[in-house]
Amino acid sequence: MTTGLNETKTQAKRLAAVLSQGGAKVPLSRAYEILAQSAGFADWNTLSAHLSQQPAPGWRLGDRVRGRYIGQVFEGRVHGLRRKGSLTEIEIQADHPVNVSRSALFEAPRRRLRATIGADGRSVTATSDGVPHLIVE
Repeated sequence: MTTGLNETKTQAKRLAAVLSQGGAKVPLSRAYEILAQSAGFADWNTLSAHLSQQPAPGWRLGDRVRGRYIGQVFEGRVHGLRRKGSLTEIEIQADHPVNVSRSALFEAPRRRLRATIGADGRSVTATSDGVPHLIVE
């Protein structure tokens, strides 16, 4: 199944509507279950979880990436991906520790970088001056 969660919900609504037109009153919850089972899943919750965890197009586990995290240049590999609607939660294992502190008084090195990003590779959160926390090139 290559469709996303929202598209699958729309399909279930259409299925319920078509069955109702044919005289079979099918609640939407039952249409979800029918659609999930027809796709080979045990139930709607299993299908929904599967679709929610599909990575967004453009990044795959193990891909080499580079970019900036809180203004610091990094290179690394995609370690984790989770779909969150139209956004993607990404976790990157940096090749070298990235200092995430802007203070000259101390360093806060990190090798795991996490953020929720859009299709453009920019995080939805930003620093106080408006720069995205994470930019994946």
